[in-house]
Order: sequence, then C-alpha cells, then structure tokens
Amino acid sequence: MASERITLTVPGPLGDREVAVSSPDRVIWPEVGITKRELAEYFVAVREPFLAANGDRPMSLQRFPGGIDGESFFSKNPPKGAPDYVESVSVTYNSGRRHPQLVLTEIAAAVWAAQMNTVVFHPWASLASATDEPVELRIDLDPQPGTDFADAVAVAPALRDVLAEAGLDAWIKTSGSRGLHVFCPIEPTHEFLDVRHAVIAAGRELARRMPERVTMDWWKEERGERIFIDFNQANRDRTMAGAYSPRALAGATVSTPVTWEELASVDPAAFTVRTIPQRLAELGDAWERFGERPGRIDTLLEWWERDVADGLGELPFPPEFPKMPGEPPRVQPSRARKDDD
Repeated sequence: MASERITLTVPGPLGDREVAVSSPDRVIWPEVGITKRELAEYFVAVREPFLAANGDRPMSLQRFPGGIDGESFFSKNPPKGAPDYVESVSVTYNSGRRHPQLVLTEIAAAVWAAQMNTVVFHPWASLASATDEPVELRIDLDPQPGTDFADAVAVAPALRDVLAEAGLDAWIKTSGSRGLHVFCPIEPTHEFLDVRHAVIAAGRELARRMPERVTMDWWKEERGERIFIDFNQANRDRTMAGAYSPRALAGATVSTPVTWEELASVDPAAFTVRTIPQRLAELGDAWERFGERPGRIDTLLEWWERDVADGLGELPFPPEFPKMPGEPPRVQPSRARKDDD
C-alpha cells in the first residue's frame, strides 16, 4: 500500500523548511515509473540552477492531478491555503485585466508545487520587480512535420550568428521535446510588443538566409517541412517551459541548458528527471553565467523598422489576443481564398 505522506527537508535562504508531500508513491510518469516523491526530490537536487533560471518571475504551473496521461490545467495565482513562502505579484494580461501571478523565491515553493502535482513550470520573460519589461528575448525553434530535432540543431548556429550581429549573446537549451529554445539576456528597456517585434526581425533575417530550412509563416498549411520560428511565444503571458523544468512526456524529459560546443552531439531524450542531477554534478550548469552580459534590442528594432518600410508589417497574434494595430486578418490563407471565390 502506498504511504500517505512524507516530509522533505528543503534548504532555503532562511534555513531548512519541512515540506509535506502527500501520496509520495503516486506514479507521475507511468512509462518510467517516476513518482511524486522523485519529482519533489528532483527540485531539491537542482535548486540552484532551477531558481537562477526561473525564480523571481511571474510563473504559471501546469498541473497533472492524475499523472501525465491524465488531464491537466494551469495555475497562475496561489490557491487558498498556500504556504507563506509561495509569493505572488500583480501582472497585467493582454486583456488589460490585472491578476496575481505565482512567484518562486525559494526551492521550497517548487517542492510545494510538486506536491500540488505540478510537472511543467512556465516562467514569464520578465522579473517580478518589473513585470512589463522582459529581461530575456526568447526564440522557439519548432520542428514541423517532416523535420526533427536534428533539423533544429542545424539551424541554431545560424540563428546565433544573426543574434550576434545584432549585439546579443545567445544561449541554448533543449525544449524537452523535439525543439530548441534560444534565449538572449536583454536589458529591461522595452515592453513585450517591442521584444516580439525584435524576435520577428531576427526570424525574418534567419529565414532570408535559410529559406529552405526556416519559416516565419504562422499558418501551418504554409510552413512546409521547415523549422518554424514561433514569434508569438514572445508575447505577454505566452511562455515556454523553463530551464530545468520537467516535461509531461513519457520519458520524463527535462528542458536542459547545453553549451553550443556540445549541441551537435546532444540527445534530448537523455536529459530526464533521473539524469539531470548527475549531469549537473559532473558538468555544472551550462547557463551558470547567463545574464552577465545583457544586450539591447535596438539593432533588431532597426531591422524591424527596415522591414516595415519594405512592406513587411505585423504578423498574426494568437486567437485569444485582442485585435492588434496593423495585424493582418486572422484567417488561414486557404479559407481566405475560398471566401474570395
């Protein structure tokens, strides 16, 4: 019979905390047999790099009460009864509504989140101290049908070159799935729409250089067998799995920072809840110095203005967003053609 509750001793800035974990033997990842207790212990083991990448930011929690094969939902604000070390900050959503959003300031909060059946952590690109100004420019290299992780790897160095030409220092991690995430630390001098435009400018430049491999087409029917630059992930309240966050996939993979030197030989399936603590012990955190040299997006915004002057304007926003200035119609091209007939 599964034990009902255990208590984990969790180190923190104010000393150890005792965090209760109920149903510790509940299996979260059935294929590999990883339990709720193992998940909670994982966060204790990776606490320093996990908090460096995800702490002090508005955070959404993706929770799976029945394990990864069951239904999931997102938690954004601390529920009633959350311990006092689970903090929050008021943020503005795209609708203009303001609401409290979770913030992790110590690893006990992540262990508490695991107790609440959280598997995936989705941090904002901004800090709790200034939620409207991102401190990261994030680019999602998303393989489309007919492409895979190797295709994303082939594209990533060229993206790094584009970003370097714009004065940005690019860092890379696996998504934990089939793609790659490229992050650049930036000075918090612009709001989300500007950063989105900077991402679009970088993506367009990369697509010009690699048109057979890279696409900026929002509509799936137009992307082909190419790597999609998902520019809409740069929007306010749109997030990616954080560095060292587990993913809700069969192998319990983890979104893992890697070095550019090792990228060509990386097997993303090898980075799991069970293997990452050992990787960190042996190799350290590939993003240990992330953020030491934040750049500015001025050059990318100049590229954006250049492209606008050349007739390349705004791109579609996600369907839940309000209609944005200059946005093209939100209708897939094949549907638009039928409506015109």
